[in-house]
Amino acid sequence: MSGDTCLCPASGAKPKLSGFKGGGLGNKYVQLNVGGSLYYTTVRALTRHDTMLKAMFSGRMEVLTDKEGWILIDRCGKHFGTILNYLRDDTITLPQNRQEIKELMAEAKYYLIQGLVNMCQSALQDKKDSYQPVCNIPIITSLKEEERLIESSTKPVVKLLYNRSNNKYSYTSNSDDHLPYWPPHAAAGWVSAPAPRGMTDPARRQRVWAEEGPHSSALPPSTYGD
Repeated sequence: MSGDTCLCPASGAKPKLSGFKGGGLGNKYVQLNVGGSLYYTTVRALTRHDTMLKAMFSGRMEVLTDKEGWILIDRCGKHFGTILNYLRDDTITLPQNRQEIKELMAEAKYYLIQGLVNMCQSALQDKKDSYQPVCNIPIITSLKEEERLIESSTKPVVKLLYNRSNNKYSYTSNSDDHLPYWPPHAAAGWVSAPAPRGMTDPARRQRVWAEEGPHSSALPPSTYGD
């Protein structure tokens, strides 16, 4: 039984304060009620490290027990199973969530388990150092890069098409230098080009060219020989 059962003492029953006689009882099992969560473990596990739990179960501190023999600890039992695993094995797998690591560290500090406190502090620092912005938008230029990015991502990928880049309106003195350059031979090719359908009206061609620029479906008005 561990962590899922809630103990409700009988009405009128009062916990008994006594000293726990733990000497020579290393393999004896004890039953713990930690904030309503119930755990079984051995005295040996509880006394392996120099912690508050060792003081409780080696007779140095008085403990509270109910009429059924459950030893009462007035703390939240959510992370007590993890604490027991650390006391047994000297290591654990920490939660992934920062908040849960902080909660576990608070319990470790209460029980004076310094090794576990150090583990939690180190994990929190590592998570802080590896923090990345929530929104990360890499620019890729080939299909291979796209496939590699999708394969390596652990989150859903949103693909956006980015096919124009022009900082004409940036607030720099040389922004005009970044406008597209049209070589003379390209302009020469427009001289004899026929006007597209619907573009025979000079006023309309002028308006479309002004709105769409070099990528317009209409060639410059001066090339149609009006």
